[in-house]
Amino acid sequence: MAKFRHHVFICTNERDESASRPSCSRENSGKLKSAFKDAVKEAGLKGQVRANELGCLDQCEHGPVVVVYPDAVWYGFVHVKDVHEIVNEHLVHGRPVERLRLADTCLNTECCPHKPMEKRK
Repeated sequence: MAKFRHHVFICTNERDESASRPSCSRENSGKLKSAFKDAVKEAGLKGQVRANELGCLDQCEHGPVVVVYPDAVWYGFVHVKDVHEIVNEHLVHGRPVERLRLADTCLNTECCPHKPMEKRK
């Protein structure tokens, strides 16, 4: 089997509701994997693009989070209604969906407008 052109990683991490950080599963991220698989197949990309669910990507305040590799494009606040746009624009035409793209300044940093004030330094 040939290698995949893209991997789409979908965070489906689940935390208790009392946890200090949110979790993507509370935002229905579980539905994203099947939506991506269906959209990839409809776009004729089966065998070229692989949609995978995984645990925490440590971008909890931006959830649901999706990352596309090897492009290293991080998407935040992704919902099922956004899936076809990501597949068509990014995976088919090579144009990341800027309205959903997480700013580099929000990745792996304690200071981000999406994080609670006590997390900002």
